[in-house]
Amino acid sequence: MDQWDDTIVARMLHHRTESLLPGDPVAARLMLASSYFLPGTPQAMHQYGRWSNPTWDALEGALGVLEAAQVAIFPSGMAAVASVFMAHLKSGDRLLLPSDGYYTSRVLAEKYLEPHGIKVELCSTLDYTSRDFAGLRMVYVETPSNPSLDICDLADIAARAKQAGALMVCDNTTMTPLGQRPLDLGADIVVASDTKAINGHSDALMGHVATRDAALLDPILDWRKLVGAIPGPFEAWLVHRGLESFEVRYERMSTTAAVLADRFSAHRVVKSVTYPGLASDPGHDIAKRQMTNFGTLVGVTLADATAAERFITDASLIVASTSFGGVHTSAERRARWGDKVAEGYVRLSVGCEPTEALWRELNRVLDELN
Repeated sequence: MDQWDDTIVARMLHHRTESLLPGDPVAARLMLASSYFLPGTPQAMHQYGRWSNPTWDALEGALGVLEAAQVAIFPSGMAAVASVFMAHLKSGDRLLLPSDGYYTSRVLAEKYLEPHGIKVELCSTLDYTSRDFAGLRMVYVETPSNPSLDICDLADIAARAKQAGALMVCDNTTMTPLGQRPLDLGADIVVASDTKAINGHSDALMGHVATRDAALLDPILDWRKLVGAIPGPFEAWLVHRGLESFEVRYERMSTTAAVLADRFSAHRVVKSVTYPGLASDPGHDIAKRQMTNFGTLVGVTLADATAAERFITDASLIVASTSFGGVHTSAERRARWGDKVAEGYVRLSVGCEPTEALWRELNRVLDELN
């Protein structure tokens, strides 16, 4: 498991400071503007609010440093996903999606891509290794998969997709650029929901697309401008503020997740634990090669749905909530959404609580389960 370059975060935090003039605010400006002063020939950097915004620039600049890539932000993770589909797929193309990944991407493809002649094919995350990519236009992968946390080899998939002439797109929401760097491993495009750990405060929706190929980003930017799938300046400002504490939060969350996963594995009422950092996890060897840490999500399987619901509701330091990546530890029983996991499977998103205080409360509840 390679250590990520900590200078990336340092440069991200200072991405604006070199351009500051005396008296400028250190914090990014919140620019609430729909129109800009444009006398004569319109050659100014900002011309209309649907096209660009200085607050977007600040967030895209910071994320660009973090991804070491060009970045476009969107009002949600799904808007980012949609932009990639709409900009790079046409009638007759074949798209491969994970059958066990985030379900909304599949629903979007089935409801809006297939009727326009795009063939949508599904494959489990674990089967990407043996899948033939010949004839595909886009290979879309999510690892660890959400919610089952299965692992596939990004470098191998990227190499085989390139050989087949397909674009390789990776949803990196679960790991973030601090936990996994798909572009470094050969992915053409990364999409992510910044609603999760990058913002981290459960108060704003946001997503982004990152790529190191301008020819891939340009049609995505055009789609954003023409369709109007744009983020609000206030939301962009909130996410930029959250991003500045991201590394500190992520370090606490991922360190605690590793401790909890190990202790869950030893508890008598826990049937199984899914966490790529465990040596017993089927994806551990691949995770060691392609991740810089093992993330903030832990899958905990208890006896049944009742036990899972009790664990979530009885623990005072768990917020029963969908989504993940916030400062508060949260959890949900994913089978209630129709995901193909055990009825007692809990996706636990580890927050920023002190590690031992969190474990004492979770252990107390586990001890009380029969």
